[in-house]
Amino acid sequence: MTELHLWLRHEARTTERRTPVVPDDARRLVGAGVELTVEDSPQRVFPAREYEAVGARIASPGSWVSAPRDAVVLGLKELPDEPDRLTHRHILFGHAYKQQPGAAALLRRFAAGGGTLLDLEYLVDDDGRRLAAFGFWAGYLGAALAVLQHRGRLVAPLVPTAKDELDETLRPAPGDGDFTALVVGALGRSGRGAQAAFAAAGVDPTGWDLAETLDLDRAALLAHDVMVNCVLATSPVPPFVREEDLDDPVRRLRTLSDVTCDVGSPLNVLPVYDRTTEWTDPVRRLRKEPPLDLIAIDNLPSLLPRESSVDFSAALTPQLLDFGSGAPWARCLELFHRVSRELGL
Repeated sequence: MTELHLWLRHEARTTERRTPVVPDDARRLVGAGVELTVEDSPQRVFPAREYEAVGARIASPGSWVSAPRDAVVLGLKELPDEPDRLTHRHILFGHAYKQQPGAAALLRRFAAGGGTLLDLEYLVDDDGRRLAAFGFWAGYLGAALAVLQHRGRLVAPLVPTAKDELDETLRPAPGDGDFTALVVGALGRSGRGAQAAFAAAGVDPTGWDLAETLDLDRAALLAHDVMVNCVLATSPVPPFVREEDLDDPVRRLRTLSDVTCDVGSPLNVLPVYDRTTEWTDPVRRLRKEPPLDLIAIDNLPSLLPRESSVDFSAALTPQLLDFGSGAPWARCLELFHRVSRELGL
């Protein structure tokens, strides 16, 4: 491994409690010679003192902007709007390569400062499979919230919890009626997570994947009570649910949970809403009659911050140890430069 100064930043989003590197894996990094700086963060599920105990240096929140130029800044969600010139190498989920809202502006900030985006969504192996992902827990939470909403037991605002506590709320209670559920994208990480949550809730869902979506039976889709979408399209496909489907009088679908939250992208398979929902207001009613409720939260795994962080960190840490020479990072860099060139940056 080449010399690496890794700077773990505080997440600006107040509901983001996850971390890409947990203290146990921070110990591995420091032991391998990584210089690790960790910003203090009031909401991170692991306190700064646990990182300090394994050899990390603690810095104030947001101080990455004045970090040494060679530091690699590591985070998860979106960067603050300032500074307008990004000079460092940044590892995060950038959501910048599929024409999402704000994507071009983010890439212009990198171009202005000479920095680099290494997007975790595109950190993949030689076969294109993602090497570190929160997908299982996103699917688990997406299905769990759908179950609770459909049974009339979802309480807002949402608060982070632990899996054992969440599973207790999912157990069927006397008076809970049966309902049908559909997981689209059932064979992927998110789909497997969604199916696991339905199992915890005593529900046996239908699972669709590529074969079923290539020859979509929209009437069969709309005949389910609950649908969880776990498909992240990489090329244009016909939408799974269209605006006209919402007004279909025979539509049985009542609860729609979009784990992917690709809102604003031309690749969105559920172009029936224009903004995500929030922890404070997790459900939006799309239609009053017949009723249809939408759940579309774009940081679902942060509701189980400890479990999801531990899994993600275990997958990411070997890649960080190979940062200077690993082919996955080279692919991330090449993609950043290619997209930037296409935008004329």
